[in-house]
Amino acid sequence: MIKEVLQEAESHMIKTVDVFRKELSSLRTGRASVTIFDNIHVDYFGSEMALNQLATLSSPDATLVVISPFDAGTITVIEKAIQSSDLGLNPNNDGKLIRVPIPPLTEDRRKMLSKKIQEYEEQSKIAIRNIRRDARDQAKEFLREKMISEDDEHKCEDEIQKLTDKYVDSIAEISKQKQTDIMEV
Repeated sequence: MIKEVLQEAESHMIKTVDVFRKELSSLRTGRASVTIFDNIHVDYFGSEMALNQLATLSSPDATLVVISPFDAGTITVIEKAIQSSDLGLNPNNDGKLIRVPIPPLTEDRRKMLSKKIQEYEEQSKIAIRNIRRDARDQAKEFLREKMISEDDEHKCEDEIQKLTDKYVDSIAEISKQKQTDIMEV
């Protein structure tokens, strides 16, 4: 029973770290990366579609992303979707391809991104702590129902705390690395 509680808690914590990584990958760091376009959706014939479903994205160098739409008729809607996103990018449309130059980050933009990373980090840490709370509550419920002993419940709480510390530290390390990437000029 305790094993299941620990496995479930760890599974949820891993998912939380994965979501945190995904959120950070969508932030622009000054280097061209196709992942910054993951959250851009395009209105295509009345339905919202992810950009990567309508075009091939590539990054030939560190300052440029090239978008090659599958259908030439989608170029203008893709261009508008990029312009209206909060990425602060200006795509260039040549009729067949969309070239998106990635300008270097300004100091203000770096600070804003750093704050956003800290917000994501805090939200993820809170999620990890909530998972810890739920797992502890489950262990206490097992104790109340006399399904486990007090010693088992204490061991379970210790293991849950170790998992919590491990994944909170992991989130902090990922956040620190991303902030270092952003602050590089």
